[in-house]
Amino acid sequence: MNEIHFDFEAFLTIASVITGVLWILAYYFKKISKNSSFTLTTIDQIGSFFPVLIFVLVVRTFVFEPFRIPSSSMMPTLLTGDFIYVNKFAYGLKLPVLHDTIINVGKPKQGDIAVFRYPEDQSLDYIKRIIGLPGDHIRYDQRKKELYINGKVIKQELLGSYSGLMDDINRDKRAISKTEQLGSKNHMMFTENHVRHSYEYLDVVVPEGHYFAMGDNRDHSSDSRVWGFIPERNLVGRAVFIWMHWRTTDFLEGLKRIGTKLI
Repeated sequence: MNEIHFDFEAFLTIASVITGVLWILAYYFKKISKNSSFTLTTIDQIGSFFPVLIFVLVVRTFVFEPFRIPSSSMMPTLLTGDFIYVNKFAYGLKLPVLHDTIINVGKPKQGDIAVFRYPEDQSLDYIKRIIGLPGDHIRYDQRKKELYINGKVIKQELLGSYSGLMDDINRDKRAISKTEQLGSKNHMMFTENHVRHSYEYLDVVVPEGHYFAMGDNRDHSSDSRVWGFIPERNLVGRAVFIWMHWRTTDFLEGLKRIGTKLI
């Protein structure tokens, strides 16, 4: 999820405040008007949008928000063209725009697929898998494709060739399909032996109030290995399931992804 988006949340907040004020003014003017056949004014008409706007704002801010996947960094779990349901309640109730947590109802768990605001540009939404929690010691050997958490190597099982839907970035390449055990979650992932990065070995400790995340498409993902940790206040929510898939190629196969639970 690597694209600039219109800040709809800020728009909804501002629109709700403006229409709310006008809604109150219209109600007040009706009360003091001696004319029982009070005619709807522009103020009254604009203010009438307030209940709808505030409902949409509350649902979008505190309950759920739909997202579209525009990149291949989470293959094979997520593909370009997937539309996902994100539970925004999972990581606490946050104020719109300011993003401060007002009610702490939960924290990310190891293995969660999380949506968050990109630390280097708050206008971008990213989606990755949570690898390290605050205080965790993370090591990653790029040459061996091995991940260590708190001194223990994370179990991987080789699956071989992948026969499912593929994005262009991995077509005709030597993607190696594996499963990986993170906490209680066993998920699929890709690596490619011939891919090289600027780092050979990563060794970090996750600071308090931050998280370490990686894409399932390990060698085609810009993640915490590149740009660092995710501040807790940047968390948007936990991806739950795919509610729609749309692509011009492999249309029928894409439809089979609808309703897929994300683990």
